Amino acid sequence: MATFIIRRLIASFFVLLAATYLMYLLTALSGDPLEDLRASTAPNAAQLIERRIDLLHLDVPPYLRYFIWLAGVGQCFIGQCDLGVNVQGQPVITLLSQAFGQTLQLVTIAAIIAIVVGVIVGITTALRQYSGYDYSVTFLAFLFFSLPIFWVAVLLKQYIAIGFNDFLRDPVIPAWLIAGLALLGGIIWMSILGGNARKRLMVFGIAAVATAGVLVYISVTDWFRQPSIGIVGIGLTAVGAAFGITAVSTGLRNRKALYSSLTVAAIALALYYPLQFVFVGMSLPLFLGLAVATVVVSGLVGWFWGGHDRWQSVRTAIIVGVIIAMVIALDEYMSYWEAYSNSSRVRGRPIATIGSATPNLGGNFWVQGVDTFTHLLLPTIALILVSVASYTRYTRSSMLEVLNQDYIRTARAKGLTERTVMVRHAFRNALIPIATIIAFDIGALIGGAVITERVFAWTGMGALFQNGLEHVDPNPVMAFFLVTGTLAVVFNLIADLVYAALDPRIRIS
Repeated sequence: MATFIIRRLIASFFVLLAATYLMYLLTALSGDPLEDLRASTAPNAAQLIERRIDLLHLDVPPYLRYFIWLAGVGQCFIGQCDLGVNVQGQPVITLLSQAFGQTLQLVTIAAIIAIVVGVIVGITTALRQYSGYDYSVTFLAFLFFSLPIFWVAVLLKQYIAIGFNDFLRDPVIPAWLIAGLALLGGIIWMSILGGNARKRLMVFGIAAVATAGVLVYISVTDWFRQPSIGIVGIGLTAVGAAFGITAVSTGLRNRKALYSSLTVAAIALALYYPLQFVFVGMSLPLFLGLAVATVVVSGLVGWFWGGHDRWQSVRTAIIVGVIIAMVIALDEYMSYWEAYSNSSRVRGRPIATIGSATPNLGGNFWVQGVDTFTHLLLPTIALILVSVASYTRYTRSSMLEVLNQDYIRTARAKGLTERTVMVRHAFRNALIPIATIIAFDIGALIGGAVITERVFAWTGMGALFQNGLEHVDPNPVMAFFLVTGTLAVVFNLIADLVYAALDPRIRIS
């Protein structure tokens, strides 16, 4: 394994070296970095031109100037990275750190949600092949995948931001919309669960009534202005997560795992009100500390209950604990929604359309978190709609291929439960081709969603790359390429290692 990794890294080093050299030459020869100064009528234009030539080493031919840049990159191995400066004289390493942080914040949530939703929907469509649900998801996947991202972004601005902000002036859901959404909810759940005509009709009725009831409650209680989950909602979520995660992770026959999950749910509910006093003085270190404590306590509960496979209980309890903790944190964020929306900087229009933060907002940890959420909402949805479509199709195709294999028939013939066949045998093997797609997509996303960042005015990696090209400025472009190229190599290597972890037949040597 170690030999394989070292050989791949050495080969990748020389590939990156050649690629960066070609990229530097193409950027440097794509235009004149002094064009704006040559057209300037300033009295000191000649001095400005000479200063930029000295600053960017423009008196050195590009094929030799590359090695000046490479020497600065080499200093990273001793902790003194020097990626040069841009045409304005700003250190590129500073611009890179800011841009990388912005892009990482933007794409992380989008990538996680897209992967989780895409894989789950892909699996369920494979299990319900050629059903109405399958055809509907296929249609939507092709629709979202074919939509131009800039057009999707503009529509989100118009209807999710501007339209929703206008709706918040009088947030009452009209009766015709409640009826329409109730019918749509009934059709969706009926298609997902399937069954005979009687079962489908029953599911349709229950789902339609439940959807209508929730919408009426939201409208009557002015929930959009004062959203909350409350102890009852958290309790229902906790119990549902305990049974649902246990059913998928170990099966409900594993009573130890189920008791572990229910114990974690009970502990979370018991700590709900005491935690309200802790939340008042919340800070990022405290928030991370509580997250770690959640994992540790949940793991200990699973270890205490044990069972024939103690680690199954530990794993299940940790997943349930993390889900409940996320719901409790969401409830606390919601409690500050009204204060944020009515602040002098937001003025009743909370869904942001540009930028990554509201200038001079102020407020505590929770208010700042709500502000981050409102600025992330639209670009995250835009990225998810495009990414989840591809994940859905790839997962469905991979799952169908696995389900037709002989070892799946053998597993069923042995009398294994359908959950065991799906989770232990089919799902794990279906993830092998998905691992490749995920690895490359994450590397590409971190490289910057250029169009999305442009539409929503985010100063991330895409903006760094674009500004460098516009000003014929190789240093920012090379900083972008260095990060994305390195990430492509790393995630490609990770994908190879994941193959071996998912399929014992694959050996890394």
